Amino acid sequence: MTDFYDILGISKGATAAEIKKAYRKKAIEFHPDKNPGDATAEENFKKAAEAYETLSDPQKKARYDQLGHQAYTSGGAGGFGGGGFGGMDMDDIFSQFGDIFGGGGFSGFGGGGGFGGGGRRRVKGKDLRIRVSLTLEEAAVGVEKKVKVKRKKQAPGVTYKTCTTCGGSGQVTRIQNTILGRMQTSAPCNVCGGAGQTMDKKPAGADAQGLIIDEETVSIKIPAGVETDMRLKVSGKGNEAPGNGVSGDLLVDIEVKEHAELQREGNNLHYDLYVSVPEAVLGTTKEIQTVTGKVRIPIEAGIQSGKILRLRGKGMPSVNGYATGDLLVHVNVWTPRNLSRDQKEFFESMMADSHFEPAPEKGDKSFFEKVKDMFS
Repeated sequence: MTDFYDILGISKGATAAEIKKAYRKKAIEFHPDKNPGDATAEENFKKAAEAYETLSDPQKKARYDQLGHQAYTSGGAGGFGGGGFGGMDMDDIFSQFGDIFGGGGFSGFGGGGGFGGGGRRRVKGKDLRIRVSLTLEEAAVGVEKKVKVKRKKQAPGVTYKTCTTCGGSGQVTRIQNTILGRMQTSAPCNVCGGAGQTMDKKPAGADAQGLIIDEETVSIKIPAGVETDMRLKVSGKGNEAPGNGVSGDLLVDIEVKEHAELQREGNNLHYDLYVSVPEAVLGTTKEIQTVTGKVRIPIEAGIQSGKILRLRGKGMPSVNGYATGDLLVHVNVWTPRNLSRDQKEFFESMMADSHFEPAPEKGDKSFFEKVKDMFS
């Protein structure tokens, strides 16, 4: 899948000026006035706008670089993360990014009726936010969650008419006399809020904007590898806007619940394994918990407490799908506190035995070296 950098033809190290320049070049290339009736050009134009909307915002760009394209943009109802222009038409894009060409927007192509920066800008509904809790197992494989969301929708039977104050443009123009001469300024219409429309027929139960609250079940596709406090976005599933406005988005905050046996650290998982003294001396096999089920691993004879066994690929997948972490098994030799008389006599007899004298080998790593390896 082509990512935003490829869409604009730039590298990840591109500056803000280079991102803007690349978008301007693509927008000119695929502008609908240059490519009338060309659906492919229009789609490329929208993709370039979506790429610029994300990469021109430092916070969105950082999140995109962290998650990767698939996790950032995949999902139901238009996708997660990025701008998601699937719910917007060409007017929205022109009004939002028209100033990148300077002055009055996308001028100079001839005829782009209503596309200029001074044209009507469609009102967007309010974003909604929910929190979704996942188990560690669900976060490891990805999951589809169905949640009930109460969102505002246009009431059945509501109708709208052209705003008489602004004539449907969404803008009002004022001319003022100043010391520099007559100055003309434009501002959103205070009657329709820039929508260019006002409510004509209000059904029973609708609010002042012709909206009602309705509960809807929304399907959310959550990619594998997500972490607590990551935010996903389902475009178009927030509140609807009155008239011909566009719906807001549903912002999904992720919470991954703590696991009873596994501790997460980035893409790696940690597991504390306790073995008895006889098991440590003689060796054995032990069943341990992983995020995808239980597995049995061998414990070599003479294993030392503090030994870390690395099970490669048994950790969490990265959310961008590029790699999978490891499961680090921390071996702890359990020393009994209460012994029978015979057991106590046995260990007392072993105190003078050279086999029980600590004799770390030259290759044995210190605690700090083990910690360093664990984070490398």
